[in-house]
Amino acid sequence: MAIASRVSDCLAEHDVAYDILTHTHTATSGESAEVSHVPGAQLAKSVVLEDEQGYLMVVLPSSRRVDMGELHRQLKRNLGLATESELAQLFEDCEIGALPALGPAYGMETVVDDAIAEQPDIYFEAGDHEQLVHVTAEVFETLLGDSVQHGHFSH
Repeated sequence: MAIASRVSDCLAEHDVAYDILTHTHTATSGESAEVSHVPGAQLAKSVVLEDEQGYLMVVLPSSRRVDMGELHRQLKRNLGLATESELAQLFEDCEIGALPALGPAYGMETVVDDAIAEQPDIYFEAGDHEQLVHVTAEVFETLLGDSVQHGHFSH
């Protein structure tokens, strides 16, 4: 599978520099980091949550987990995980489990953990289980846009 169309469109729309890193097929972001020799702290994974306000993409390093309690406190929202069928509908140009960490490209509110925002280079899934997109931190912020929130909610 090629890079997801919405990811490709987002990269082209912002006219930014990026690299594609191809790797063997993996099942998790942690495995992608390992086989690609990318530090887990630099591989941005996305977790999609939902509540009555809609969907929310949480972006954090692949080596960390979302602290749901802290996220609830910071956002004052009672969020739960989106289902696999919902993810298939929201990310129809992607393989399940290889969701790009670009919520705005999918019209989704996005919150970025400070632990990934502090990295000089960021990698994220291209929409399949065999490619990563590599950008600088500045480019990643450009791709996410001004409406993205930041916080510390992972461990």
